[in-house]
Amino acid sequence: MQLHTVGLVALLALAFLVAPLAADAQRPVKVPRIGVLNPRAAPAAPVPSAPLDGFRQGLRELGYVEGQNIVIEYRWGEGKEDRLRDFAAELVQRKVNVILAVGSTAVRGARNATRTLPIVAVDMETDPVTSGLVASLARPGANITGLFLDLPELTGKWLELLREAIPDIARVAVLWDSATDPVPLRAMEVAAQSLSVPLQILEVRGPHEFEDAFGAATRGHAGALTVLQSPILGDHSTRIAHLAVTSRLPAIAMFREFPEAGGLMSYGPNLFELFRRAAAYVDKILKGAKPGDLPVERPMKFGLVISLKTAQTLGLTIPPVVLFRADEVLK
Repeated sequence: MQLHTVGLVALLALAFLVAPLAADAQRPVKVPRIGVLNPRAAPAAPVPSAPLDGFRQGLRELGYVEGQNIVIEYRWGEGKEDRLRDFAAELVQRKVNVILAVGSTAVRGARNATRTLPIVAVDMETDPVTSGLVASLARPGANITGLFLDLPELTGKWLELLREAIPDIARVAVLWDSATDPVPLRAMEVAAQSLSVPLQILEVRGPHEFEDAFGAATRGHAGALTVLQSPILGDHSTRIAHLAVTSRLPAIAMFREFPEAGGLMSYGPNLFELFRRAAAYVDKILKGAKPGDLPVERPMKFGLVISLKTAQTLGLTIPPVVLFRADEVLK
């Protein structure tokens, strides 16, 4: 009898020990969720392609597999800032672990929605310190970190490249989305003044104004075109490139997608690599790092891409010295 009692006590003790272990084994593992806040139009395909391919590749290289140990929720602003604000609030309510905010309007929307949830930005502002988004580039100090593009430096480079490629250029038109930060436009005006290149500003508020803008460039006798980056203009790269060619305007933009779409040139960072780099920020935050301790980065490598096919269509002969400097020539 005594032995039976001792055995029963031992079994009960073992059951108490095993029960928590079994409960832990059955408890589902919480999969991290990333909210992607993008101001551009939603893609036709269920899974967005480049440049977000760079972000997903970066995650894969760090051991994340979408749908298995990471979940990505995409929200598309369709070029409307109020939609971004609503989607940012929705992602906060859904308690995602990190928000990847693409572009300054998405960053502002995310920041207005939360001051605690980590935000990784791809292109936060022309000057994130002056704008108050971060305390400093080395120590952002709040819930935002990521990458930013120093557009004022690039705008002057675009004008220099156009003048080198087309030495007799008289006037340069500037396609500008007036819903975006005016700082790059002001920087281009300063650069144009120092280079003695007259500008013609083509202000647009949506794709319905593109034809009128190019008509104004033709009437103003513009000899070339620069495209200031914005979500709307990026979504319509192919259309803008076509209008530039039909208007006989050699054109330059920031990303290589523009000459691929039929524009003449691009000079700027690699968009794929920017998003790939953003994955490293997300990984560090998911592993416990605070965004305020992660330094804000700016791209250090820039590439020049020239479309020879477009140059031939426009009847241009690009000087050999410019072609020699190109990182890639599309034929």
